[in-house]
Amino acid sequence: MKPFIVRAAAIVGDIAGLVFDTLKEEESRKRLLNSGILEVDVMTGKEFEIFLDVHFKKMGYNVILTQDSQDYGADLILYKDGSKTVVQAKRSKNPVGIKAVQEVAGAVRHYNGNKGRVITNNRFTENAYNLAKSNDVELWDRKKLIEFILTAKHYK
Repeated sequence: MKPFIVRAAAIVGDIAGLVFDTLKEEESRKRLLNSGILEVDVMTGKEFEIFLDVHFKKMGYNVILTQDSQDYGADLILYKDGSKTVVQAKRSKNPVGIKAVQEVAGAVRHYNGNKGRVITNNRFTENAYNLAKSNDVELWDRKKLIEFILTAKHYK
């Protein structure tokens, strides 16, 4: 009888752990959804990727976060309405240059995406805009990111 009790206690412990992890995850998701641009400004790059993941999911996208290394220039892959968008997320204290545009342009080809997008909490250099235009890459600067955050907060 004792082995059964020990096994049952272990199962209950596992379930409690899963419930706790789920509650912790939900709390983290809510915190990110309530964050604004000032919170974004102090996030790490990885936190910014997760922030975008949560917001895009709220907007009805299916999202895949790529692995941290060897991601071929993509941080998120977005799926919605039959379209596949490859995203490079750049949480930065400085204006974002052509390197991010080059990376996402290559990632669009690698992941067979329909379009590429670079999202930053800052602004882009003139060269980044020029290269993005010739490679059909969308650039979301600080202003566009703030609009997106506000739209996601009120999205049902």
